[in-house]
Amino acid sequence: MSVTAAAPTAPAPTSADLRPGLGRLAGVELRKMVDTRAGLWLLIVTALLTVAIVALVCAVGDPPDQTLARLLEAALAPSSILLPIIGILLVTSEWNQRTALITFSLVPQRGRVLAAKLIAGTILTLAAFVLCIAVAAVGVAIVAPDVSGVWSLSAGLLFQMLVSVVTGMAIGIGFGAAILASAPAIVLYFALPAAWGILGSISFLNDAAEWLDSTQSMTPLTSELLSGTEWARVATTLALWMVLPLALGWWRIRREEVR
Repeated sequence: MSVTAAAPTAPAPTSADLRPGLGRLAGVELRKMVDTRAGLWLLIVTALLTVAIVALVCAVGDPPDQTLARLLEAALAPSSILLPIIGILLVTSEWNQRTALITFSLVPQRGRVLAAKLIAGTILTLAAFVLCIAVAAVGVAIVAPDVSGVWSLSAGLLFQMLVSVVTGMAIGIGFGAAILASAPAIVLYFALPAAWGILGSISFLNDAAEWLDSTQSMTPLTSELLSGTEWARVATTLALWMVLPLALGWWRIRREEVR
């Protein structure tokens, strides 16, 4: 009497096998940025303001302002202001629109969701940065293509400009994650640095303001090459305004009750 061996069965998939990868999650979060009317219109306004500012500088600006470096600095201004708001809304919309329950039911690892939002925000910022370079280059090509030195832009200054806009988006996501409500997060994103800037004007706080006031330490990133001390000030400022909100937001998102 022969005994037939049972066919081996495939192991049941684990939760780690079923969870979507960070790349797929980042793609979903990137799509969320343009799925809402607020996010879509913020992107459209950012692009239009970028073109308008460069066109204005090309039309009425002085020749020193019509170089690639200066036009790119001007082109980045709308992105520096508006992209962090998109980052805030990317986080807070989950809680305002009560879709967090769906998101965290599909992806229980909440930290991975926040990481995906950071990746998506970085991708969007890189796309905006490339657009700003293109718009600035077109402006130079129209106004002064053959003037000596107008195309000069050091790799170091280009990197600093990229750091400025990427960290701005991360700060916005951090504020959104730490507060989890759109209106308060947007208000505090603008109000807290402004309040610190006012306090920093007091004489005995001047030294601290050089290290913690983002308007003092971060602004030179787009205009001049920084020294070692200035980079240390940027790192200290980012620890306060970017790392701390992201850490607090990661803690809150992991423990916040989902309704």
